[in-house]
Amino acid sequence: MTDQPARAHAKAAIDRSAERLVALSHRIHAHPEISWEEVQASQWCAEELEAAGFAVERGVAELPTAFVASVGSGPLTIGICCEYDALPEIGHACGHNVIAAAAVGAGVGLAEIADDLGLTLKVFGTPAEEGGGGKIFMLERGIFDGVGAAMMVHPWPDELIQMPCLAVAHFDAIFEGVEAHASAFPELGRNAADAITVAQVAIGLLRQHGHDGDQVHGIVTEGGAAPNIVPAHTAARYYVRSKTLARLAEWEPRIRDCFKAGALATGTEVHFDDRMPPYSEFEMDEELAGLYQANAEAIGRTFAPAGGKAVRASTDMANVSLAMPAIHPTLGLDSYPAVNHQAAFAAHCATPIADRAAIEGAAAMAWTVIDAATTGPIRERLIASAYRGTAT
Repeated sequence: MTDQPARAHAKAAIDRSAERLVALSHRIHAHPEISWEEVQASQWCAEELEAAGFAVERGVAELPTAFVASVGSGPLTIGICCEYDALPEIGHACGHNVIAAAAVGAGVGLAEIADDLGLTLKVFGTPAEEGGGGKIFMLERGIFDGVGAAMMVHPWPDELIQMPCLAVAHFDAIFEGVEAHASAFPELGRNAADAITVAQVAIGLLRQHGHDGDQVHGIVTEGGAAPNIVPAHTAARYYVRSKTLARLAEWEPRIRDCFKAGALATGTEVHFDDRMPPYSEFEMDEELAGLYQANAEAIGRTFAPAGGKAVRASTDMANVSLAMPAIHPTLGLDSYPAVNHQAAFAAHCATPIADRAAIEGAAAMAWTVIDAATTGPIRERLIASAYRGTAT
C-alpha cells in the first residue's frame, strides 16, 4: 500500500467514526474520574478499540485501569498514548477526554491497514497522569518494551508542536508535634502548624536563589483540628519543578530542607511521603515532530507563532520520551482567557472546537504514523531504537 492511499483510508475511517469518537469524549467529560479511579473511561476506550479490531489486554502493569490495545504484526511498533483521568473538583480541566478520543480515533484510522504498513500499532491506556505517573510504572514493568516511538496530543489554549515540560517531584511533608490546650497550657504544646508556616516562609525566601525553571508550589492538606488545640499533626503537599532531572536533584533537597527547618524551629518532627516517581524533562523527536506539524497543517490546524510567554507544565509522557522517540503536540482550543486546570477550561473541552480538535488530532497522528512507517530512514531508525527497558 502506498502512502497516499493509506492516508486516505485512515482519514475516511476516522471520519466515519467521528460521531462515536465525539460521543466518547463527551461521555468521559460528563463522568470525570480522578487518577487511578478511571474505571469507566478505561473501559469505554477499550471497548471502542475492540470494536475496531484491536486485541485488548486490561489491567496491565498491575494497574487496574491501564490497558494495551494491539493490532497488526509488523516489525515496526508504534504506540499512541491515551489519557483519561480528571482533576479533583474541576473535572476534565486538562482535556483528557479529548486526548482519549484522539488516541482511540488514531487507532481506528490505522487498524485495517497496520499489516499493510508493516506495523504493529499499540494504543496504551495510561492512567493517573494528573497524579500518579501511570506511564512510568508501565515503562518500568515492561509494557513499552519493543516500542519504537510513542505519541499523543494534548488540549491547550494554543496549538504548539510541543507542550513545554519541566521535570517535577511530588511529595507530602508530614509534621508531628504535641497537642495541648492552646490557652491554658500552650507551653506544653509543639505546634505542627507553625512548622508549616516556618517552612513556607523559608521557601519564599529561597525562591530568589533558584535557577531559571526552578519552581515550587503546594497546599496545606491538614492544618489542625480546632483553634483551641495546639495542632499536633499537619501536612502539606508540594510539587518541585526544574528544567531537568539533574537540576531537580539539586533543587528539591533545598526545598525539603525548608521543611526540616520548620520542624527544627518548632520542636516537631517531619517526614516525607513521595507520592509518585519524578516526571522528567521532555526530549522531543524532531523528525517525528516535523512530520506531525506538516500533517496537522495539511488537515487544517494552525500553529501558534514561536515565542510568547514561556508556559511550562509537566507530564509522565516526558519519561517515555527519554526511553524512545516521542512527541507531545498540543491541540489549540482558542480558549483564552481560560487555561488548563481551570473550571472554565473544562467547559471548553466539550465544545465543537474541542470535538473538531479530537478528530483532527486523531487524523494528524494517524498520518504521522503512516509517514514514519513508509519513510525508509525513519522506519529503520525507529525499529533500531525500539525500547528494551526490561532487557537491560
